[in-house]
Amino acid sequence: MLEIRQIGTSKKELREFTRFQVDLYAGNPYYVPPLISDDVRTLSPADNPAFDFCEAACFMAYRDGKPVGRIAAIINHQVNADSKRRNARFGFVDFIDDHEVSAALFKAAGDWARARGMERLIGPLGFTDLDHEGMLVEGFRELSTMATIYNYPYYPEHMERLGFRKESDWIEFVMDVPDSIPDKYARIADIVRKKFKLRNISFTSRKQIKDEYGRALFHLINEAYDGLYEYSRLSEKQIDYYISLYLNLLNLDLVSLVVDEKDQLVGVGISMPSMSRALQKSRGKMLPLGWLHLLKGLKGKNDRVDLMLVAVKPEYQNKGVNALLFTDLIPKYIKYGFKWAESNPELETNGKVQSQWDYFKHRQHRRRRSFYKDI
Repeated sequence: MLEIRQIGTSKKELREFTRFQVDLYAGNPYYVPPLISDDVRTLSPADNPAFDFCEAACFMAYRDGKPVGRIAAIINHQVNADSKRRNARFGFVDFIDDHEVSAALFKAAGDWARARGMERLIGPLGFTDLDHEGMLVEGFRELSTMATIYNYPYYPEHMERLGFRKESDWIEFVMDVPDSIPDKYARIADIVRKKFKLRNISFTSRKQIKDEYGRALFHLINEAYDGLYEYSRLSEKQIDYYISLYLNLLNLDLVSLVVDEKDQLVGVGISMPSMSRALQKSRGKMLPLGWLHLLKGLKGKNDRVDLMLVAVKPEYQNKGVNALLFTDLIPKYIKYGFKWAESNPELETNGKVQSQWDYFKHRQHRRRRSFYKDI
């Protein structure tokens, strides 16, 4: 017998909700689990400041008392007010290959959203763009990253059977790290540096980057990403939250900031060693030895670097600022022995962003999708 339960917001219940996917993908060589504690924090109204303008409900499916699926329904009132739409998001969705289970989960999410006046269900999306988003539709035999969703190939088949349709696609690339900075790229960087009086800056302490540019960094993200698909502006409270959560993890060698002659932030590139293998070994847990695997992932030998975030101030976009970022970062990638670099998901319609990889040997290796359905 199949049963759908709306779960509460206690840490115990949210851990069970999060752990379901770790168990579902046990032994899958391409799946990378999240840190369970991070997902619990994201889903907890007591911890996540996005609940200031979002509401959410988590549902789990059980068959004969055993968990067989999960889904979160989210309403981002800020984005809806900006877009003048009545969208509810679904995210944190996983299920066994059983159409009764997936249908029941999406019915629960849709019923909850419709009871609150929503008209469409879209996703997978989180509360904000810093959460995981997009269902994998190509690249099932590629190792996932800590910043993206992995799902089995049967997921999109279930979506289509349930009447969902494509709304937006993101694509991802893997690039070879070159032996040196490409000459043309170096020339572009030099021209841009002189023309706009820009320069790269570096830091020797995380406290320094937090104090001097922490808030500016997230304000730049708001500016650079504003207008992109379903972007949710970060509030001041969220910015404080993310500064505390993320900036302490940075390897300052793998961060590049570009400023103008007034020391105002113009561009940022944040990368970090791939944590995929470390997270697989940890199974999403810090204890008892998960922290050791994660520490080795951050400090140990690694052949892959993840390009976690690249953002450029709107008035400087498409003017070569990315060349300044990567002429700064490439020598560091070479020093660390990285052979490949992974891009973050990029909207398939954003050809200008994708063109920056033309200077490097690259291939598109994953595609992910946001679906919609009227409810």
